[in-house]
Amino acid sequence: MKIQKSFKIALNIILHSKLRSWLTVIGIVIGIAAIVAIVSVGQGAQMTLEQNLNSLSADILTVSSGFSRAMGAGGDFRGFGGGGEQSQSASATAPKNLTIKDVTTLRSVPNIVYVMGVISGSVDVSYLGKSTRASIQGVDPSIWKSFISTDLASGRYLTQADVDSVVIGGRVATSTFSDVAINRQITIGGQLFRIVGILKTSGGSEDSRIFMPIENAVNVLEGKNTKNFDSISIKIKDITITNDTINQITDRLMLSHGILQASKKDFSVNSPQAIQERIASTLSSITLFLTAIAAISLIVGAIGIMNSQFTSVLERTKEIGILKALGAKNRDILTIFLISSGIIGLIGGIFGIILGVLSSGFITGLSGGSSGSLGRFSLSAAYFSPTLIIEVFLISIVVGLVAGAVPAYRASRLAPVDALRYE
Repeated sequence: MKIQKSFKIALNIILHSKLRSWLTVIGIVIGIAAIVAIVSVGQGAQMTLEQNLNSLSADILTVSSGFSRAMGAGGDFRGFGGGGEQSQSASATAPKNLTIKDVTTLRSVPNIVYVMGVISGSVDVSYLGKSTRASIQGVDPSIWKSFISTDLASGRYLTQADVDSVVIGGRVATSTFSDVAINRQITIGGQLFRIVGILKTSGGSEDSRIFMPIENAVNVLEGKNTKNFDSISIKIKDITITNDTINQITDRLMLSHGILQASKKDFSVNSPQAIQERIASTLSSITLFLTAIAAISLIVGAIGIMNSQFTSVLERTKEIGILKALGAKNRDILTIFLISSGIIGLIGGIFGIILGVLSSGFITGLSGGSSGSLGRFSLSAAYFSPTLIIEVFLISIVVGLVAGAVPAYRASRLAPVDALRYE
């Protein structure tokens, strides 16, 4: 029997029972859609994470103060000096054990180029009659330019000669306030400062901060001084030996703090690369777990195909007998029912991919659109790789063929005489 004839008979089997066929297809659609949505959203999340972390230089390390941070979830990366209100709250409860002595000690580590102590906090900020509470960072203006990873939208970076001057993050300039311009006055903590630079909006944590010389930050932030820091930022020369550098930093600080056991250290050393690897691994595990759950619905859909095909075999037992009596071979009957189940898988795959694309768009929409800092991580978009679409499409067809294999084999093994007698 020609393949075209087998295909025509298989299609007729499906069209003969439209309702049952569509209900069977729905099972495959749900499974495929779930897999497409979960995997694409997971890949999109990893890409968003990489974009966020790429905005942070790989050659910047951060030393955070506080025993709770060091012993917590591996150290929460917050750029170079705290990352918003959550980190500021942690700073308030943790001991300020990073001092100017630590900065001096770290300068002797071979792979370190620059070391900068940072203080951070949040204060009331006013501009042109509009007030809000903003995150402030006090930095060393003489070397701060070497640590910043965002380009300027206008103006310039801080310099050593700056007094009562600030650089505004992109989101602060465009969203929090409007009409922010260079050389305008802004009130921070009740004191006037001149805006000398505005950063571009990069999607990183620097967007929502205001940077100023550390001496000015001490004046506007209560309980701060120039000898104790919330964090220490470190710029290294060779990123290929980052881990060795981190070990040297840890050893030097433990010696400086008089700590003999690593389990009792009161600080943490973090790098963007380590954070990225840890979060990427977590995202991959979550995506794999959710995909496994979605695969269960695909298995249910496969069972639906098997059930539908068994029913089709029973309904067409006499027709199978007639075909065999007319000369059809076992492989012809097997081919007809395999094509029938394959078509169901094919249709389920097409509609499942479409539904999965729409669902992933809905999920990313609920996540809040574009991402902010790592502390407010959200999805920018799901990612649909051609490989994913092709693989899922082939999986749907294979599932249909595998599910229909047993009914097709049973149909092909029917004896013509018994089939013709079947009522």
